[in-house]
Amino acid sequence: MLPKDTLFAVSLFPYLGFLWFLTRSGKMPRLALIGFYVLLVFVGVTIPAGIYARVHYGEQLANIDWLHGSAESFLTLSNILIALGFRQAIVERRQQVSDSSQTPIPSIAYAKKEPTK
Repeated sequence: MLPKDTLFAVSLFPYLGFLWFLTRSGKMPRLALIGFYVLLVFVGVTIPAGIYARVHYGEQLANIDWLHGSAESFLTLSNILIALGFRQAIVERRQQVSDSSQTPIPSIAYAKKEPTK
């Protein structure tokens, strides 16, 4: 099995491909796309923070609370931006549907199941 550091480095390539396709598609809500890019910032901050924890404290990053919490705040920010981006897209879509007086797209909350015969 690959060491965790190698696996971590290799996992960046599929994620960069994911970001490339999302960006090119033009269909991703902008705020959510920014959130996915902020996840790269989290990775970029976590690596030096882990090195600092190892060199200055002789511990893993997870054992240095203030440093670990600071790095994890970027993950939290990323998650918030993604959630708000998708929420904004849903609200905008519902507004478009109601403005155009079309039949709304069924969703889990509003879909009525027809009885089977």
